[in-house]
Amino acid sequence: MRSLWLRLALLALVGGCGSNADDLGVGAQCTMTSDCDTSLHEVCLTQFKGGYCGLEGCLHDTDCPANSACVTDNGSNYCFRTCSTKTDCNANRDAANEADCTSSITFVDGDSTLKACVPPS
Repeated sequence: MRSLWLRLALLALVGGCGSNADDLGVGAQCTMTSDCDTSLHEVCLTQFKGGYCGLEGCLHDTDCPANSACVTDNGSNYCFRTCSTKTDCNANRDAANEADCTSSITFVDGDSTLKACVPPS
């Protein structure tokens, strides 16, 4: 039991360091906006399978939280989490609702070197 508490305390310390998309919630699975980081004006984008914490209506990457980019998907602009691999996309998503890390999406600012976590539709 003591070992379990020690591990939980260590996870809390490590989880509290730095700021990244996991900390911000961008790309996390959700059912309602309160599941997302509302201090950064994120909402639960329920039009995506499993929900997707992000922002709708961005015009540029600068409108998005750190480690996310403004993309166009299905005719609307969203802040989606940026990634290098699929693993980057699914720390806060279950297997039934995994997002894909892809460059096959339109980046509003035209950066062809980026990839984004695109949720299932």
